[in-house]
Amino acid sequence: QVQLVESGGGLVQAGGSLRLSCAVSGRTSSIYTMGWFRQAPGKERELVAAIGWSGGSPYYADSVKGRFTIFRDFAKNTVVLQMNSLGPDDTAVYYCAASRVASSRYQSSYNYWGQGTQVTVSS
Repeated sequence: QVQLVESGGGLVQAGGSLRLSCAVSGRTSSIYTMGWFRQAPGKERELVAAIGWSGGSPYYADSVKGRFTIFRDFAKNTVVLQMNSLGPDDTAVYYCAASRVASSRYQSSYNYWGQGTQVTVSS
């Protein structure tokens, strides 16, 4: 089993920044891809960014390219999502997820999920 615990959400004004962290523990040898998803009220959950367990091959949704950065902090065994230039459309619950599939882009291929952290961007 793999345990994921998110932190770093909160309320921020438009144009501001937030950093989300996902602490990863357990059977990490089974992980190939880490992802950050988000779900806004009334919308489907979507993949925002993903990265290989080794820290390579980052992927970004078009809506966040150039604003968000995903990376692995190996010293802390976390996956970080740095979010800059936030706008009201970024308001959502953000979830960290781990997949046993390499370069996973589909929600159904993620096996482990965190509890989610709320990000609210005020205009």
